[in-house]
Amino acid sequence: MNARHFPRWNFVSASVVLAALLVPWIDARAAAPTRQAYRVPDRVADRFALLAPGAVELSGFLEERVRLNAEARLAQVDLEPLLAGFRQKPGSHPWIGEHIGKWMHAATLAWAHAGHPGLERKLHYAAAELMKAQEADGYLGTYVPEQRFGLYPGADWDVWSHKYCLIGLLTYYEHTGNPAALEACRRAVDLLLATFGPGRKSLLAAGTHVGMAATSVLEPIVILYRFTGDPRYLEFARYVVQCWDEANGPAILKTLLREKNVQRTANAKAYEMLSNLVGLCELYRVAGNPEYLEATLNAWQDIVANRLYLTGSASQSEHFRGDHELPNGEGANVAETCVTTTWIQLNLQLLRLTGEARFGHELERTFYNHLAAAQHTAGADWCYFTPLEGRKHYTKGINCCHSSGPRGMALVPSAAAFAFGTGAEAGLAVNLVELGVIEATVGAQRVGFKVETQFPAQGVWTFTFSAAQPAQFALRIRIPEWANRGAVQVQDVEGRVQSRVTLPPAGDAVNGPGAPTTAGRLGDGWCSLPTREWQPGDRVRMGTGLSPRLIPGSTASGAGGPGLGALHSGLRHHRQSEPGSSAGPGVCGSDILAAAPA
Repeated sequence: MNARHFPRWNFVSASVVLAALLVPWIDARAAAPTRQAYRVPDRVADRFALLAPGAVELSGFLEERVRLNAEARLAQVDLEPLLAGFRQKPGSHPWIGEHIGKWMHAATLAWAHAGHPGLERKLHYAAAELMKAQEADGYLGTYVPEQRFGLYPGADWDVWSHKYCLIGLLTYYEHTGNPAALEACRRAVDLLLATFGPGRKSLLAAGTHVGMAATSVLEPIVILYRFTGDPRYLEFARYVVQCWDEANGPAILKTLLREKNVQRTANAKAYEMLSNLVGLCELYRVAGNPEYLEATLNAWQDIVANRLYLTGSASQSEHFRGDHELPNGEGANVAETCVTTTWIQLNLQLLRLTGEARFGHELERTFYNHLAAAQHTAGADWCYFTPLEGRKHYTKGINCCHSSGPRGMALVPSAAAFAFGTGAEAGLAVNLVELGVIEATVGAQRVGFKVETQFPAQGVWTFTFSAAQPAQFALRIRIPEWANRGAVQVQDVEGRVQSRVTLPPAGDAVNGPGAPTTAGRLGDGWCSLPTREWQPGDRVRMGTGLSPRLIPGSTASGAGGPGLGALHSGLRHHRQSEPGSSAGPGVCGSDILAAAPA
């Protein structure tokens, strides 16, 4: 998106009822959310599988931020301005159509995680009203007929807006099973298939930023294929990737395989490029082409090595810039919140696909720092850009970042813990440290842990096995990069130590391959405890030092230029002037940034 802000409008509500589609009445007393199964098996199975909705209860700082996101933001959004452009076309601005889908995506995840009766009722209303507005041919946008699916003045984000409507409705279907939502998605995508493709109009002709805005529809196209099994959708997904290489196209796959550099890819527009890579991960699951993963990993590595702020986001003025070009001030338009959220989505995809802790490290960094820093402490408002120096500017109107930030925060529970393996090798992987309860199915067994901690005052965690019956499974705990010495112990209900794994100084062998022992293995960023029979009351105690460390300011560190530095204390980064420096004080960390004047 461009850095434009729009006021909140008040529209007269209008209902458009189409005879071609009967939207069933949705009972507000619907059952608890359950994830719908995909009809198409993955060709490449995830190493880490998402847990069921509501399997994790958070605690501490993140729990508060996630709760405020649901209660103070998502439950309070006025949906009428978001729906108005579908009811009476054209909409009020070119991409007004994206916002209802973004809200539905975030609201569904928030409701599925913790439940919220008011949010649930609002969610059912939004879905029903959006489906009512769908036209007979499947069109689900906000443009008048003569300006659809092209690059017209003031009407050039049509496929992009369809993408978010599809994501919102598919997420809603995934957690409610409402067949009308899936049918609405099929009809919308069938219209795209009838409009674009070989022998038809090029998809690039309907997308800004070298076509990347339109081709980012790849993600929901693949998800629709997985839910329906309709091979036409897989064929269209493959076409989307192929059209990257058309004349004047973004050449995303080819460039990332050859150049391994996001700044040299297309026009370096960060949000749209990352959105395409999230879709490419989904296609990799069902198609299995190793180049899809290779290109995505090349992009990830380039961003982490050259373009990522130490607070876990990227971009200046919405683009990837040169190597280590990381200005901090307000004028640099640092870290568009849409980029922050899509970076989270990409790392979550890669963590699921590979099980590698490096992606968990980046999720943690971003959740606690740049994402939380962009969210107002009251929970309702978000920054479009979040500078590391100067004042933060929270927005109250409708803009892309105000709709994207809540999606990133709603993804926190999904990134907290995972299931892995099958049969005797099945296990539970813990990714985030601020947890209260985990209750999940591992293999065919119900397992659970109650987690107690005084973090961040102390680096001590106790995981008590809380299931009613014994269970046999393995356990992995991601060891944060900042963990400094300590140990992980397994104790029985009497407190007797059954096994112990020693943690090295921060940054040492935790990230190497490690060596297995009967007690467990420390390596690749994980403490891996082998399969054992867990009895009710058994405990895992993890303790580590939280010693702060200073990161000197430099363009390469992302901690600022000369005279500035970052204090890394546990999960968060605090930026400050060095003694005697003439540079003004600044911070980059969710706790201090959130307290900065608006």
